[in-house]
Amino acid sequence: MLSKKYMQVIFILIMAFGMSIIMSGVVTVVNTGIEGNFFNRYFKSWTFAFPVAIVAASIIAPMARMLASNIASKD
Repeated sequence: MLSKKYMQVIFILIMAFGMSIIMSGVVTVVNTGIEGNFFNRYFKSWTFAFPVAIVAASIIAPMARMLASNIASKD
C-alpha cells in the first residue's frame, strides 16, 4: 500500500484514466465508427487524451472539491 500523502496523485491518475478511456472511446466511435481499425484509432486517441486528462484533472479537482464542499455544507 502507498502512503496517504500520495492520495491526491493517485486520485488524479485514476480519474484521468477513467475519463480518458471513456471519452476517447466515445469520440472515436462518433467520429469514425466502429468498423475498420477501431482499436488502433481508439488507442491512438487515448494516448493523446490521457496526458491531457491528467492536466485537466490536476487543475479542476481541487476547485471541484471546494465547490462540492461549499454546496454540501449548506443545510
